[in-house]
Amino acid sequence: MISQLSETSPDMEPRVVAFIDIGTNSIRLLIVRIDPNASYTILTPLKETVRLGEGEFADNYLQPEAIDRAVLVCRQFASLARSSGAVDITAVATAATREAENQDEFLARLREEAELDVRVISGLEEARLIYLGVTSGVHLGDQQALFIDVGGGSTEVIIGTQRQHLYLNSLKLGAIRLASRFLAGLDDPVPSQTYSRLQRYVRHNMVHTLRELRTHRIDLAIGSSGTIENLADIAVRMFLQRPLQPGDVLTDTHLKQVVQHLCALSLEERRKVPGLNPARADIIVAGAAIVEMLMQELALSELRITDRGLRDGLLVDYLMKQGQLPSVEEMSVRRRSVFRLGRACQFDEAHALTTAQLALGLCDSARIAKLHRFGAWERELLDYAALLHHIGAFLTYSNYQVHTHYLIRNAELLGFDQTEVAIMAAIALFHRKALPRKKHPEFAALDKPSQQIVRTLSLFLRFAESLDRSQSGNITHASFEAMSRKRVTLHVAATYDCHIEIWGVQKHLAEFEKVFGHTLEINVLDLEDATDSVTPVSS
Repeated sequence: MISQLSETSPDMEPRVVAFIDIGTNSIRLLIVRIDPNASYTILTPLKETVRLGEGEFADNYLQPEAIDRAVLVCRQFASLARSSGAVDITAVATAATREAENQDEFLARLREEAELDVRVISGLEEARLIYLGVTSGVHLGDQQALFIDVGGGSTEVIIGTQRQHLYLNSLKLGAIRLASRFLAGLDDPVPSQTYSRLQRYVRHNMVHTLRELRTHRIDLAIGSSGTIENLADIAVRMFLQRPLQPGDVLTDTHLKQVVQHLCALSLEERRKVPGLNPARADIIVAGAAIVEMLMQELALSELRITDRGLRDGLLVDYLMKQGQLPSVEEMSVRRRSVFRLGRACQFDEAHALTTAQLALGLCDSARIAKLHRFGAWERELLDYAALLHHIGAFLTYSNYQVHTHYLIRNAELLGFDQTEVAIMAAIALFHRKALPRKKHPEFAALDKPSQQIVRTLSLFLRFAESLDRSQSGNITHASFEAMSRKRVTLHVAATYDCHIEIWGVQKHLAEFEKVFGHTLEINVLDLEDATDSVTPVSS
């Protein structure tokens, strides 16, 4: 049984909250509606480049023009948040503000002109929030990851698992900080000796950090921030001739070639490079030097790319403090994302949980009966597809499975890759009416291994849905048992008369024989005789 994400009160009302991240290069806004059932909806994500740290790092003073730009944007963002009904605005400032000698002046203007009480956070707190934001949107499983976030004034590096961070650090190395020191006023191509000096400076300033990072196991590396996203987008367009997509990576080989290409261009030419935000053209080479040095020194062959970061971490941190998320140690990105979608579609949670439990029991017992050889990964996808199988009824009951398929495919579920989303959506689509066939475009679009997964697991979901067709939780146990080479028995136990459920299952006997090549008999057990003897596949 899947636990609830949080305790909710029936008299709670939805509320709108906002988060503002005042960075060295950009200011980001996130406006969110949080519902009583712990689901939330992103209403407005915005980003504006203000260059707050421009001209600061020589003497640690925020320049008047930069302060004016930042205050103006913060005032507009705060006004938008309040007009959207935000009852709470959380605002934080990072490297540029925390190092500024005139920090108090800037914060006072934000209080007076934008009515914002801004919290200046330390580098370690910034790293912690980035960790929360990124891990809330990626699935690590048992892997231990290095997280790299290159900002305008600092670079945060984190080692962590899905459940906890093991190492946090913030380096005074940022794209604006380094560009101001090494590339200021340079409109021509970047000379090789200049880039070499930049690299040496970066290496010198991260020697101690590199030594610490090498003491940790790194199974994969994940890069966040606009600088890394732009570098990856340039690489994908150069080598794959398409824009950056979810699941793409930045390889060390491609990064080196991208850097060579960017250094060979003038500032004006860099502004026209596909995949590069023109506003980053003057700082992208400096940011690339940080990424390249980390990948080189730590022998990282690739970086997975995420668009999540500190702003998302502020939301996760807020929900945790409000008791609307479990602690980090209890988080499951994929499961939480699935529940968020289900609750946003007002699904019948009890029916979803029961259907998933029955589907997994059928899947596990079928594996023991040697009807399939799928493992923990396929089982997990069945679990999530079963939880979401009925959400299309939120739109209309007629052909709800078609709407469910659309919602799963387009909901941007966190922690899943495109193949996993396609499989889950197809399992939900084909749990009802026709079995999947090549003539169905949603099925034909899958590769052959994925088609076999969908063909098999959608049948388990079909049976599970029929076994809870009354949505009463009457069926307490269902499992397959191989009786002979071509004959299988479905054992079913119920708390009371289950003729309706058995009648529903009987409609699928021919489909079972078509998929598995076995005949199926149904055996209704007395409740006291029903034993849950199936051992689930470990996940």
